[in-house]
Amino acid sequence: MKRFASCGFAALLLAGSAVAESKVKMESLPPGVQKTVKQQTQNAKLVGLSKEKEGGQTVYELETMVNGKSRDLTIDSAGTILSVEDEVALDSVPEPARKAIQQKVAAGKITKVEIVTKGPDVSYEAAYTSKSGKKAEYGVNADGTSHK
Repeated sequence: MKRFASCGFAALLLAGSAVAESKVKMESLPPGVQKTVKQQTQNAKLVGLSKEKEGGQTVYELETMVNGKSRDLTIDSAGTILSVEDEVALDSVPEPARKAIQQKVAAGKITKVEIVTKGPDVSYEAAYTSKSGKKAEYGVNADGTSHK
């Protein structure tokens, strides 16, 4: 099982199923991806780079830290950013989404909350540990409806 902190939600968002992920080095990335990575890490700490196949398409995940919070990007082979996941505080999430997350987690513990931007679509995802100790994720739209 992938560790949440190191892989974010991109695989779940884009593929909806398990994907093979492999770490890659900057010099092995296509030129467009290298350019995007360099732009996106000017004011961020590079944490990791990986490559995966999703729906027959190769995508790259850039993991960074900005001001102590995670920021993960999924990039296509041409260097276009497909999605961005920014770690945020739960209290910054719209009230309907926050309430839906809190209701789902119930007596469990929220370990991370992200705002996920994919094109014009914005959603919110929480990683949590259930009362029984199981790690899980839950995603909602701003109005609190589930997006999975």
